[in-house]
Amino acid sequence: MHELSIVINIVQTVEAIAKQQGLTKIDTLVLQIGELSSVIPRYVEACYPAAVDGTLLQETKLRIEILPGNGMCKECNSVFNLLQNHNTCPKCGSKSLDVLGGREVTIKEIIAS
Repeated sequence: MHELSIVINIVQTVEAIAKQQGLTKIDTLVLQIGELSSVIPRYVEACYPAAVDGTLLQETKLRIEILPGNGMCKECNSVFNLLQNHNTCPKCGSKSLDVLGGREVTIKEIIAS
């Protein structure tokens, strides 16, 4: 489960940002996780309490937003969800595509209290 190391890295990044901004208490941390990333949201949620234990984020709530794994067909320029359509354009049937999003893991928002 590589999610723990990812969450620990996120916690360290958020602590550095909090220190830089003079924040002493954080209420909520909002993460965005793409459908196509190798990060599994429920594993992030499961390891979050251990990763924040003893840190500035110990009392924070975690909110995860799932970003769709969208692609664009190189043949007809249609934008579609890659997972739902099995990497095949639903409009023309082409498998020639560009990935537009869904691979990212991002700190979207740090909500201070």
